[in-house]
Amino acid sequence: MNIASKYAILFPIALLGLLALLTFWINESVQAPAPKLDGSDRHDPDYIISNFETTQTDVTGALRHKLAAKEMRHFPDNNSTLLQRPIYTQFAINKPSTKLEGERGEMSDDGKLVELFGRVIMTREAFAEKGQMTLETDYLKLKPNEDFFSTPKPVIIRQAPSTVIHAIGMEYDKKKETTTLLSRVRAHYDKPALNAQNNTSNAQTNNNTNAPKTPKSNESKKLKQSTSIQPSANENAPNRIRRSYE
Repeated sequence: MNIASKYAILFPIALLGLLALLTFWINESVQAPAPKLDGSDRHDPDYIISNFETTQTDVTGALRHKLAAKEMRHFPDNNSTLLQRPIYTQFAINKPSTKLEGERGEMSDDGKLVELFGRVIMTREAFAEKGQMTLETDYLKLKPNEDFFSTPKPVIIRQAPSTVIHAIGMEYDKKKETTTLLSRVRAHYDKPALNAQNNTSNAQTNNNTNAPKTPKSNESKKLKQSTSIQPSANENAPNRIRRSYE
């Protein structure tokens, strides 16, 4: 057999071998990776803690905040932490405590961000001349280390004794003791001094049953003041405040 005949036989065999290797490489490239058997690719909790509670103190050892939950679940696939019935309480020296409660919660792996979902209620205790304040919403994001709470959702704020505020979106900075309402703000309040005067006048009228009636025009009238903060048509213009008396 001459050399030309030998190459004529080997060339098709080499070409078929090359095509086989190329086909194998393409097949391996398009195949999905084999599932891991260690459970790392499953969304299953690696640990569950009932009646979970964690606290953080400042440099002096004073209690700064506490996070508790009926149940805590940690998921290793995305390093997320889910909370059931979370309660977050924030403490400060010479300032009132603030408590937040939600139906569900999620905490970042470093603990710098906590999100509350469901019916969320924030309560700030009364102090000095300020009455108790409560806030209701269905979502709240808080940054514990910054003492900062915010939500883009509708909120209802009640300030004792008789102030009720509705708004869309809120930012609460406890360090600065400021609350910023973002849009569609409506407020209603009764002046305590007027209410107290009306109660005293009504009590005197009820007790003095034998006194002759005065003409209707001289009777004391109950004065009720309400304030509505209406958004302006121009988004850059300040909201208008409208008061009404009856």
